[in-house]
Amino acid sequence: MAMLTIYRRHRRNCPHRKDGRKYRRCQCPIWVDGRLNGEDIHKSLRTNNWEKSQQIVRNWEAEGNRAAEGREREPITLLAAWQSFLADLEARNLRPSTVRKFELLSRLMQEFASQRGLRFLIQFDLPTLRSFRITWHDGPLSSTKKLERLRGFYRFAQENKWVDEVLPSKLKAPKFTQRPTLPFTNDEMVRILAALDAYTQKATPAGKASAYRLRALVLLLRYAGLRIGDAVKLTTDRINGNKLFLYTQKSGVAVFTVLPDFVVRALDTVPRVKAAHFFWPGVGDLDGVVGSWRKRLRRLFELAKVPGGHAHRFRDTFATEILLAGIPIERLAVLLGHRSVKVTESYYAAWTDSRQRQIEADLQRAWDRDPFVLLETKGTPQVHGKSEAVN
Repeated sequence: MAMLTIYRRHRRNCPHRKDGRKYRRCQCPIWVDGRLNGEDIHKSLRTNNWEKSQQIVRNWEAEGNRAAEGREREPITLLAAWQSFLADLEARNLRPSTVRKFELLSRLMQEFASQRGLRFLIQFDLPTLRSFRITWHDGPLSSTKKLERLRGFYRFAQENKWVDEVLPSKLKAPKFTQRPTLPFTNDEMVRILAALDAYTQKATPAGKASAYRLRALVLLLRYAGLRIGDAVKLTTDRINGNKLFLYTQKSGVAVFTVLPDFVVRALDTVPRVKAAHFFWPGVGDLDGVVGSWRKRLRRLFELAKVPGGHAHRFRDTFATEILLAGIPIERLAVLLGHRSVKVTESYYAAWTDSRQRQIEADLQRAWDRDPFVLLETKGTPQVHGKSEAVN
């Protein structure tokens, strides 16, 4: 008989710790305690969402997939597997936008399973997975990203011994041409900065503060290379003088970038939404706030007559200008927070100044050895390093 209880295990600094298990309205992690199928269970559910915790436990009780170690048990259902995986994503504190993409894939997979009478994860063999992929109505790049997410879900399932292998790894990704990085040109940046004045003039008295914040946001995106989500949630404690704290590497070493003085002044003088936040209140729907800033940026690009303008192009501009200044791509990877320099190379290798100089040097050596080039330029070609008259 299943008797499981969920409760909040209050952290040491939680003001409601003295209230014990009965208090549920804080954000402390949720644990489960009790017995299921003769097994004692006392562990974290890796989430602080009460409704999600209740659903996980209900699935455990209904499906009996928390049987004792080594006991024969029923295969895990697709629903239970996805719920456990999504709970793990939240426990890892991934971006809400990333979690939502996995949630969408979960809904698509469960709808597909429902239409075909499939209930358990192991019922998805390779032909079934291929049929599932056929239902995706995405472009090549989006389809590739979705396949990567499906592989991530299966790796989690394999680690939990729900499946024997990561079957989606046998599905080949579609071929597509990576779109080139499109940084803003100097002329486009001049028009964007000039359009900020026009944007401010058109703003209502109540919207002036937002217009000033937009200018500070544009400068931050351009000279810090941040993604727009990271820029919007920036807090004042991450800036010390002209240094902006980016993140801490796995080695424990803090990574900073240096901001130009006029960018620091813009941030210092901008009307803040809250005392410690430049662009949002610090609570609530961050993605919704980011969406609002994207709309303001679109209006700005229209005023500046910059077609195809979007926030990420500021990051591309930051990266390409760094490379054109001769800074090694390995250091750029650190500033951008990429896990591997290969990621940086896939986007920005074409802009590496040292690479371009090497290409030019290679070509120059080739032309220096070409007898016909020498004939046209000097009148006497060089063959194997020796002058040779041309009849």
